[in-house]
Amino acid sequence: MLTLNINGKEQQVAADPDMPLLWVIRDLLGLTGTKFGCGVAQCGACTVHLNGEAVRSCVTKVSRAAGQKVTTIEGLSQNNDHPLQLAWAEFDVPQCGYCQSGQLMSAAVLLRENPNPTDQDIDDGMSGNICRCGTYPRIRAAIHKAAQLQREGAKS
Repeated sequence: MLTLNINGKEQQVAADPDMPLLWVIRDLLGLTGTKFGCGVAQCGACTVHLNGEAVRSCVTKVSRAAGQKVTTIEGLSQNNDHPLQLAWAEFDVPQCGYCQSGQLMSAAVLLRENPNPTDQDIDDGMSGNICRCGTYPRIRAAIHKAAQLQREGAKS
């Protein structure tokens, strides 16, 4: 039995310590916002936060997350009012939407570390997240808007 802190709640899970964190989140805990993409940490669809850092949950063993703080897209904000979520809606970023939770989780780390990113900072910071629909210009615009919202004091 492993103890995980998922979105601020302690949870006990009976999982093989080598099981990818993604499958524990999705299949054992029922939090389906985090998506399976490539399975080899190349597309970023499965991005979650582990102690505040963006990790690819498809290749992160659940044993690494035991006793650590894991945040999924469901835990990014309680009311979908994170500046990134507000900006994502304003710029109508998602197309098919499949990669968006991973995009948002990576963007949240980017904005925490760089609250005023340039276009190049965004391109560099988001380069590990692939969007098959090509919504990159809207993602970039939304990140700039979220940065502005953060500066103006919106919840983050």
